[in-house]
Amino acid sequence: MTLVEIEYCVPCGFLERAESIQHALLENFGQQLEGVLLQTGEHGVLQVRIEDTVVYDKQEDTYDVDEIVRAVRNEL
Repeated sequence: MTLVEIEYCVPCGFLERAESIQHALLENFGQQLEGVLLQTGEHGVLQVRIEDTVVYDKQEDTYDVDEIVRAVRNEL
């Protein structure tokens, strides 16, 4: 089973985005995942990781939940 980690910047108010990503991933991959962990961070971070692989990084990618779901699907 695979664990997905979503690290989000608390001071930036990215909790809602992180929750949207979490919801979409659980809705699409529910039983395939061990879980989707929300991890607090700082300095503008919004990153989605599967093990040590970054599949989404706000610093490099446009925020699009559907694209994030596709990126996770490609890693699974």
